Amino acid sequence: MPLGTEKVDVLVVGTGPGGYVAAIRCAQLGLRVTAVEDDRPGGVCLNWGCIPTKALLRNAEVVGLFERAAEFGIKLSGFEADYAEAIRRSRKIADRMAKGVEYLFKKNKITLLAGRGRLKSPTAVEVATGGGSQTVEARHVILATGSEPKSLPGVAIDEQSVISSNGAVRLERAPGSLIIVGAGAVGMEFADVYAAYGVRVTLLEALPRVLPLEDEEVSSQVARCFSRRGIGIRTGVKVQAVKAAKAAVTVEIEADGKAERLEAEQVLMAVGRAAKVKDVGLEALGVALERGFVKVSPRMETSVAGVYAIGDMAGPPLLAHKAMAEGVVAAEAIAGRKPDSLDYTNVPSCTYCRPQVASIGKTEEQAKAGGSEVAVGRFPFSANGKAVALGEAEGFLKVVADKATGEILGVHIVGPEATELIHEFAVGRTLEATLEELIHTIHAHPTLSEAALEATLGALGQAIHI
Repeated sequence: MPLGTEKVDVLVVGTGPGGYVAAIRCAQLGLRVTAVEDDRPGGVCLNWGCIPTKALLRNAEVVGLFERAAEFGIKLSGFEADYAEAIRRSRKIADRMAKGVEYLFKKNKITLLAGRGRLKSPTAVEVATGGGSQTVEARHVILATGSEPKSLPGVAIDEQSVISSNGAVRLERAPGSLIIVGAGAVGMEFADVYAAYGVRVTLLEALPRVLPLEDEEVSSQVARCFSRRGIGIRTGVKVQAVKAAKAAVTVEIEADGKAERLEAEQVLMAVGRAAKVKDVGLEALGVALERGFVKVSPRMETSVAGVYAIGDMAGPPLLAHKAMAEGVVAAEAIAGRKPDSLDYTNVPSCTYCRPQVASIGKTEEQAKAGGSEVAVGRFPFSANGKAVALGEAEGFLKVVADKATGEILGVHIVGPEATELIHEFAVGRTLEATLEELIHTIHAHPTLSEAALEATLGALGQAIHI
């Protein structure tokens, strides 16, 4: 039964990174805000994605350090790595972060409604709750419903034999063997975690290399590192069928024109994510879609005035930090400000496996294809004193720049703390810094960041330490 009608300035549907940031920024700008969430505050990222997976990856890293203890002069008679406890730790961390969002909502006087929101009109959303429904009227609506794991045609995800990334962070038992379909960021991160706990992992990728969106040299480096750790990698394969039985899951593939059958205790589908645009009320209002995503303006407004869309549902890249930035743009547009349009070419891409991978801008191949005469600088972490001291000397930092102007076209890192190091170049590109300007920035010694300086020097033919 209807529970009544509430009127606010802004209604945010979904409280993932984009939604909760948008709500908070609206509140900061003096707007009365209500947010609707059908799961827990924080969305997929905080509860089932970014945060719990990083907790699991940290556990895997610690397991790896214990296995290498002799390198550091530490003798161990044996240790036990409890996978179930790793999952429980990740859940505690996710719970803590979700509670943090609830605190921020209270601090900013944002009303949080538990339920599923559906557009009734450009200024009204019906919220279905356990006890009925409630209509919230708002001058503006921000949709931030996020995305959900995709599967291959005909392959059902039951979260037991065939699991998604959402299921993987819930199950406390690691399988004896696992086939991961898809070697993008999600597939590579889970391969890292499971392999650390002794699972026999095989990665299947339809494209010619793992991490296919990254620079080719980076992909090759990560593949070598994974192979040395005993992780099986099959690229250029097409999955024809996945059949679950009591004892095992069979995956039928085509590789080099030949049919093969692979078996594992479990299969993880990591073939991407799809925008959650169904049952939101978009069709009835005529909200325009494009390639399965909501089409938006630079202000994040949809084709229907007063209705905004941000984050995964608004299109790639499907990244939490991109969603957060879009949330700020939408909030400031609603508040009557003139927010700068986002530069989607300057959004860092990060993969948190070992070794870590981070990139920004164009790959070397893309830069050349765009007609630029490029200058490339590479610096291996094996020549970086801090990396060697840490015992994490695999990988390199690569800078791609326009040879004539020194403009930084792209940066690609594979190695220790790559996901932290990339931001020096994100800031540099935002400020339109050139190679010449960066080399006059003194970097502390010994630090991993010196690799950034050396690779930049290398692009100018001035590298000192290699």
